[in-house]
Amino acid sequence: MQSIIAPLVSHRICLAPPPIPRHRLLSHRPHSIRLPSHRSTTSLRLFFSCAAASRDSEMAATTNDVQDPRIPKIASSIRVIPDFPKPGIMFQDITTLLLDTEAFRDTIDMFVERYKGKDISVVAGVEARGFIFGPPIALAIGAKFVPMRKPKKLPGKVISEEYSLEYGTDKIEMHVGAVEPGERAIIIDDLIATGGTLAAAIRLLERVGVKIVECACVIELPELKGRERLGETPLFILVSSAA
Repeated sequence: MQSIIAPLVSHRICLAPPPIPRHRLLSHRPHSIRLPSHRSTTSLRLFFSCAAASRDSEMAATTNDVQDPRIPKIASSIRVIPDFPKPGIMFQDITTLLLDTEAFRDTIDMFVERYKGKDISVVAGVEARGFIFGPPIALAIGAKFVPMRKPKKLPGKVISEEYSLEYGTDKIEMHVGAVEPGERAIIIDDLIATGGTLAAAIRLLERVGVKIVECACVIELPELKGRERLGETPLFILVSSAA
């Protein structure tokens, strides 16, 4: 399939879909994403990255018609594993991206170029793969890295935010005092699927007075409509799964 360039349109609606378990995968729709061999660009639809943010975001793109030449390399380095961790799941495996030093560097560089000089003092990373991309971005833009973890993983006093799963709830936590009111933050994860964890991270940071500039992910699974759960917070992504 030939790669195409297509800007994503931000959805400014806060209606949450029925709770779905947050996995980094497509749930029981094996026909919705093509099965590539490793390093095949057919597995992901490519987007000019800056077009992925909402048009009225302070981070909005100045150019909408040119695809960054680094994106095909990033997309082709992401492996799709069928039927993992269970049948019907198409798992987006970023470990192959991490093995490709050029693609990994380009991924970090694209985020750094977007956020450097934007007065961002907090890079919040969502457990667990947000911990891979968040720290190098934070160091490069001169911000602190704040890990947002699952319950009972942080040793100090924490503040938490609950979010819904298909059969119950879960929480995301961060240390009390990790951020200050008035700070400007971006939230990093490797992938947005249903959007439940990112939405909880937004609520948690906003509760303590932090301004969320944007959420940023390497991959989006648009079939799961996760960006609709982010409300007014813009979303920036590099590649999107093919429909």
